[in-house]
Amino acid sequence: MCGIVGYIGSKNTKEILLEGLKELEYRGYDSAGIAVLSDGEFNSFKATGKLVNLEEKTKNFHTDKFATGIGHTRWATHGKPTELNAHPHVGESSYVVHNGIIENYAELKRELIDKGYNFLSQTDTEVIVHLFESYKKEEKTLFDAFEKAISRLEGAYAILLVSKGEDETIFFAKNGSPMLVGIDSDGDKYFASSDTPLIGHCESVNYFDDGDYGYVTPNEIVIFDKDGKRREPSFIKLATNKLSAQKDGYRFFMEKEIYEQSDVIADTLLGRLSESEVLFDEIDDSLFDGINEIKLCACGTSYHSALVASYMFERYSKIKTSVEVASEFRYREPIMTQDTLFVVISQSGETADTLETLKMAKAAGLKSLVICNVDNSSMVRLADATILTRAGVEKGVASTKAFATQVVVFWMLSLYLAKHKETLSAKQIKEQIQLLREVPNSVKVEDVMHERIKRLSKRYLHGHGFFFIGRDVFFPLALEGALKLKEISYLHAEGYPSGEMKHGPIALADPELFTIALLPEHLLYEKSKSNVEELSARDSTICAISPLEFDKADDFIKTKQHKDYMLEFFEMMVVVQLLSLEISVRLGNDVDMPRNLAKSVTVE
Repeated sequence: MCGIVGYIGSKNTKEILLEGLKELEYRGYDSAGIAVLSDGEFNSFKATGKLVNLEEKTKNFHTDKFATGIGHTRWATHGKPTELNAHPHVGESSYVVHNGIIENYAELKRELIDKGYNFLSQTDTEVIVHLFESYKKEEKTLFDAFEKAISRLEGAYAILLVSKGEDETIFFAKNGSPMLVGIDSDGDKYFASSDTPLIGHCESVNYFDDGDYGYVTPNEIVIFDKDGKRREPSFIKLATNKLSAQKDGYRFFMEKEIYEQSDVIADTLLGRLSESEVLFDEIDDSLFDGINEIKLCACGTSYHSALVASYMFERYSKIKTSVEVASEFRYREPIMTQDTLFVVISQSGETADTLETLKMAKAAGLKSLVICNVDNSSMVRLADATILTRAGVEKGVASTKAFATQVVVFWMLSLYLAKHKETLSAKQIKEQIQLLREVPNSVKVEDVMHERIKRLSKRYLHGHGFFFIGRDVFFPLALEGALKLKEISYLHAEGYPSGEMKHGPIALADPELFTIALLPEHLLYEKSKSNVEELSARDSTICAISPLEFDKADDFIKTKQHKDYMLEFFEMMVVVQLLSLEISVRLGNDVDMPRNLAKSVTVE
C-alpha cells in the first residue's frame, strides 16, 4: 500500500523522484505527487490516476541544482483519491509524505483545528505536518519539533518531512511501515519504502527498524531508536533484480501476499477499534434505520466472504441475511424490498455482474453499501456508503489477502450493527473486539508450518479430486480452499458442508479422493469429526487440519490452539492457501498468472 521516495543531492531530482515512483507502481495507487525544496523555495505537484498525469504536470519543471525532494504514490484509506487528498501534504512552510494509518488522527485534528489550523484534505496524514508546524513555534530546533510531533502519533507510519529553514534536511520516522535509506557513489541520499527505487543508484542500504526516527543531510545520517538512543546506520548489500525485489525475496507474489496478511489485517483494524466498540467513520448509523434484512451479493472469492458474513450477521447482529451469486441474481427477477440493506463485495470495485446488481438495487430504492479494496471504483462511486478493506494491491490472480480483509471487515460490521441493535451485551462486544485484535497474530506464517505443508504437498499431485469440508463458517472456508486449489493447480476440487457428505458425495470416496477436513476445536468438532470418519471408513485419503490430533487422518496439519473458532478460521485460511500454493509449485504451474483467469472480471 502506497509508496514513498526521497532524495537529497545535485542530480535531476524531479526525474529521480518520478522514476522511483514508477518502480513502486506494483504496490498500487490512485494518485501521486512530489515536492522539491531548492534555493529556499518549494515546488509541489500532485495528480490523480496514473503517473503519466503527474509527468504531464511536471513537464515544464526542471531541477539542475542541489535539492531535497520527496514523492508519494497514494492508495486511499482516508478520503477520496483527489488532488487535495494526494500527498505531499503542506503546512505553513513544510511538506510531508506518509505511508500507514494514524490511528488517533481524529483526536489530533480536533486539537489542531482548535488552535486555528486549517485542513485542506480528508486524510489522516495532514495532521502530521500541522502538528509539526505547531511544535515548530515552541521548540528550539526543527528536529525537536519533529521528535515531539511523532511522539504524539499512534498507529503505523513511514514519514518523510522537509521544511524551510533546514533546506538540506529530510526528517524521517518509521513504525510499522517499511522504509530504507541508501547512499550512491557521490554521497547522495535516497529514501524509499521498498528496494526497487534504489536499485541502480545504491549498492547498499540501511533498513530502518520500528521506532527509528531522525534526519538526513548531505553529510550525515542521524538515527535514533525507539528509546531515543542514537545508533549508527547498518548498511547491507542491495538486491540487483527489480522483479525479485518487488517480491521481497518470495518466489511468487501470491506467496508474498499470504505472508502480508498479518500486516494488511492490522491496517484494516487500525482506527476502527476502541476498547468497547467498532468505529466506522465512513458510515452513518442512519444507514441501518428501517433495515430488517441484509442481502449480500458477490462473485467468486468475495461470494465466499459474504457467506462467512451471513453467519456473523445472524449470530451477532440477529438480522435476517441472505447471500446471492451476482451473476444469477441479475436474471431471476428478484423481489427487493426497501427494508433491505443491499451489500456488494468486490476486491476491484469493477466486477461486472456485481456492479449490475448494485444498479438494480439502486433503481429499486434500496440503501446500499460496498465492501471494496479500491476507492473511487465504479461501485464506490455508486453506493450510498463504502468500507475500504485496505488490503493494498494484490498481484496474484488467486485472491488471498483481499478475502482475509473482507472477512475482518464483516466481523467488525456485525459487531457495529450488534451495538446499534443492542443484540450483544457490552461485555460480549468487548470480548469480540479483543479477539479481533488477535487476528494479525493468528495469520502469521511460521516457518515450521510452511515447511510441513511443502513436504506434505507432494502426496497430493494426482487422484481424481479433492473434497474440502467444514461446518458453519468453515463451510465457506472449504469453498474458498477448493477454489484456490482449482485456480492455480488445475486439479478438480469441491467445497462441501461436512454434514452433506452422506447425501450423495460420499459415493466418490476411495483412496484417490483427497479430503481436506477443517476440524476446529471450538465449533461443532465432534459432529465434523464424525463426518470425516464416515469418509475414512470408505477409504478416502484424509488430510485433517486441526489443533486436536485425529487418528483417522492419513496426514495431519496441526494448528495452534486458540480461544475462539474465528481465530481458528483465520489460521486454517492460511493453511489452505499455502497448501494450494505448494501443490501448484510442485506441478510447475504459473502461480501468479493461472491460465484462463483475469484479476478483475469486467465482462459477464
